[in-house]
Amino acid sequence: MTETRLRTWTHSAAYGLATLFIAALALQNLRYGFYQLFYLASGMAALTFAGNIYTFICRRHQLSAPGHLIILTGLNSGLIAAMFTLDSPGITHWIMPLLVLNLLILPLRQGVALSLLLLLPASALIISEQPYAHATIIIPGLLLLLAAASLYAWHYDNMAQSAEDLAITDPVTGAHNARFLDETLQKEISRAIATGHPLAVINIGIDYADQAIDLHGKAGLQTLFRSITEHLFGVIRAGDTLYTINDSEFFLILPFTPEEGVRVIAERIRRTISEQNWPVTGKTTVSLGCTSRGSGDTRTDNLRKRAHKALEDAQRKGADSVWFSPGESISA
Repeated sequence: MTETRLRTWTHSAAYGLATLFIAALALQNLRYGFYQLFYLASGMAALTFAGNIYTFICRRHQLSAPGHLIILTGLNSGLIAAMFTLDSPGITHWIMPLLVLNLLILPLRQGVALSLLLLLPASALIISEQPYAHATIIIPGLLLLLAAASLYAWHYDNMAQSAEDLAITDPVTGAHNARFLDETLQKEISRAIATGHPLAVINIGIDYADQAIDLHGKAGLQTLFRSITEHLFGVIRAGDTLYTINDSEFFLILPFTPEEGVRVIAERIRRTISEQNWPVTGKTTVSLGCTSRGSGDTRTDNLRKRAHKALEDAQRKGADSVWFSPGESISA
């Protein structure tokens, strides 16, 4: 299950349970003739129901849906206004489920900030209206609930981030893997189309990788692969991104880089790798296939195929070489 889908289910369940709870609270107040509380609970139930509808509408964009903050700000503001205008001491108990709802729906910082904005006036009201002994129990209890819910939300966010990092990172080299390559490259292509700036890519292959496996084993090749990855991280510029495709190939995305720039970068990579003595294998060379985005390149497969074809041409030309395959000229 993806992070977006999990968020959608979590938000739907939270809003749904809150709607049922508040609707039951509204009916209970109507039964005993507390009409002001009935109207308040009915309005809050309508907002949580609207939140559920909004969750469904934005189910593909849950990680960046701003409407949740607006809905929950309305809920919190309504409860604060009711606490100061309605003569009902029990209304302060409505704070507890709202604190949990804030942290279940919103990002951690927004949820904590909104909850504190709710707690501050509520605490002042509790101190002014409740006996001191009751206030010293209620306020720390609310703060403890907020702390526990915040800790849970923080732990969940860390686990989600760790899972995402594992999904897009090669465990051997620490570079991004092929699973993340197409997503990032498509974003860079869209940005290049929108801004008109050049975009280049490089496909790098270790020469004689099969022979290296025969001589040094797969573990030896992985050691070399990891060492070259560390070297490439030190060579590429800020803003360039490095990906590992398999046990012997790399892929570089170079935003804002014209043909002349990618040729210079590729030559520097080729030269610095060939000049070093590497672990296990000693002298090692790479071949590089380069290309730049042309007017017809709107999808990732065009650039990737052309870069790979250029790499094959470089390897056929001979080890330790660079081959550039241009895209169609981009019309002004």
